Amino acid sequence: MIVWALWMHGLLYFSTGKESRKARNLAQNPNCTMCTDNAAEGVVLEGAVETERNVEHIREFIGLYEKKYKYKLGKMGERMLALEDPVFFLRPKVGFGLWEKKFDTTATRWIFN
Repeated sequence: MIVWALWMHGLLYFSTGKESRKARNLAQNPNCTMCTDNAAEGVVLEGAVETERNVEHIREFIGLYEKKYKYKLGKMGERMLALEDPVFFLRPKVGFGLWEKKFDTTATRWIFN
């Protein structure tokens, strides 16, 4: 499923409604793979997703999200701050990157601690 996300504090943050299929799937299994939408210059991250409970981090996420996507979260942002709708972060364990035009010399793997 497609999500809008952003990099913050060394983690990949995103959000969704608490009753969404994404939230229910992550509650059952926090293992997750996320990637960019540009396969020609791809980045793939694998790891486990956690729910952010720090309201100051959520406030920071909302500000960065609204600026990046030029989209006001409004009531959803209020529900996030009240810890009613979840804000998640992916804690990457491994990452892959490549530039398709030069795949043989640019394919890269990162291991996160």
